[in-house]
Amino acid sequence: MTAPAVTAPSVPDLTNLGIELHHRHRLADPDSGLQAWDIRILDGDHEVGTLRAARCLYYDADNLAERMRDHGGYCALAASQLLTLDGHLSAELEEAVEQPGNFLVIEDLDIRAPFDDQTLVTVVVADVIDRLTDNGFAVVLPRATPDADAGIHLLAQAATALSADAFSEDVQLIDTCLAAPERGAAHARARFASRIHNPHWHLADEEWDEADEDYEDALTPRTAAVLGLAGEELSALAWQEVTALGDEPLPHGAGGVFGQLPPITLRRDGQWRRQMARAFDDLTGDLRDSAQAGVEPRCTGEEMALRLMIERARSITANRPNAVRDLVADLPQSNCDYDWEGCSDFLFEDHDVLMLFDAKLDGMEDPNSEVHQALGMVNLAANEWFEPFRTDEARDPGRGFRH
Repeated sequence: MTAPAVTAPSVPDLTNLGIELHHRHRLADPDSGLQAWDIRILDGDHEVGTLRAARCLYYDADNLAERMRDHGGYCALAASQLLTLDGHLSAELEEAVEQPGNFLVIEDLDIRAPFDDQTLVTVVVADVIDRLTDNGFAVVLPRATPDADAGIHLLAQAATALSADAFSEDVQLIDTCLAAPERGAAHARARFASRIHNPHWHLADEEWDEADEDYEDALTPRTAAVLGLAGEELSALAWQEVTALGDEPLPHGAGGVFGQLPPITLRRDGQWRRQMARAFDDLTGDLRDSAQAGVEPRCTGEEMALRLMIERARSITANRPNAVRDLVADLPQSNCDYDWEGCSDFLFEDHDVLMLFDAKLDGMEDPNSEVHQALGMVNLAANEWFEPFRTDEARDPGRGFRH
């Protein structure tokens, strides 16, 4: 008698995932100052996980510390560290966040396999924060201890990915007044989007790598093709702007290619902009050169150009599927195609250049600033953007300009 064939379990479709937030408000006995929220994580209509959150509003409560202690659990622990016994904001809290007063305490994650994936949990936490806070909240999440359960470890890692700062041995805080948590959330959502189309999303990282060894730590042919198209388009736009702008400074909030660069570049002249436009040409040339193993930014200007190329390539794959299909029709397919977050992680040694967008770090590009010296940064001042990181890898100074 022949044994029945064993069918491998199907991998859940990530496009069916969602969250459902529930809060019951009692008219006769309102929860002034503290709202309890229950979050269901759903695969279609099927519950695959749960999460709890408490929205704690200091100025709506007679004594928020008492309410949080009475609520119990991690909320009570947070109250003991964020508030004084008589209900006032602690001095440590007022120093830690821009606008202390409102908290969102996130706790009690319970999620079953294979959905107990760090990227997925980070996106869930980011969406809960997005829906239950504004830019005047401190989001409270746990720090993992050796004896902590799996849910706490996942929440702790999500907090780190969303730019939380350690507040104590037990507590991490995300300040929603800052830009870094929004960038962290965007990064997590983009990584999650790249997994939606990857049949190996549920595997551990090392298993995922083994599943596609041909392109481990490299641009796939289709990814490189779309990235090259993005570079060509940005180059064309940049050269148009070079001609139109001349030496005129740009106002804050300007559009176009040069309007997407950090504020320290807004007053650069036409010659500087020509070098920036050439950075797109140089990187695109690397991608089109079959002798090149890939693309590697050789100066700060090329790092910024490559970041804009990745963002445009992400938009191309999301919004122009017909153009992408025609572009890559003759190229081999890989499970790692269009993983723009993975692409970003692989192509850059560090992400220092992104700090130039943070208004709180204004002046950090100055080699004499404490931040610059403490972190060992190089070539972040706008007049240094086109100096090579390594002299032995510098581009030919006589290569000229496209225009």
